[in-house]
Amino acid sequence: MATILKSGQREFQENPNRIDNYRIFTDVSRIKKGINPENLNFDLRQLNPGQYSVPYHFHRYAEELFMIISGSATLRTPNGLEIVNSGDLIFFEKGEKGAHQLYNHTDEICIFLDIRTYIGYDIAEYPDSDKILIAPTFEIFNKDSQVKYFDGEVNIKEKWKQVENKNE
Repeated sequence: MATILKSGQREFQENPNRIDNYRIFTDVSRIKKGINPENLNFDLRQLNPGQYSVPYHFHRYAEELFMIISGSATLRTPNGLEIVNSGDLIFFEKGEKGAHQLYNHTDEICIFLDIRTYIGYDIAEYPDSDKILIAPTFEIFNKDSQVKYFDGEVNIKEKWKQVENKNE
């Protein structure tokens, strides 16, 4: 079934739990029409002057595509900074090479379409803050706390005995 999201019915709302400098708005008309994509997620975003889209990040399991609908912004990638304008398409591959962040350096609103693949889960990494986000649960961890596979796996025989005693 085709669902049409009419341009005159846009309703941009600020994404919750945002902080200063990261105030981005998302069109909620998709949600209001009950569109819940399984593998191809998309959002129409509004980035106001002087704001950053999200912290600089990349996805391990998702590709992403932006289309600048109106306005202009500065794009940060591993290659540096570049101005993107209305009509530009920007593809972000999986992994570190696809790291990205937008900043609205202008005095006008920037509207962009954000399309991303989704296979039921993803891991996003944030190089500036050494965080890892696990989606869809949105658990966030500091990458510096990474441990070896068998760390903490001690006294296994005792643990088994405790389980056996519970079953008796």
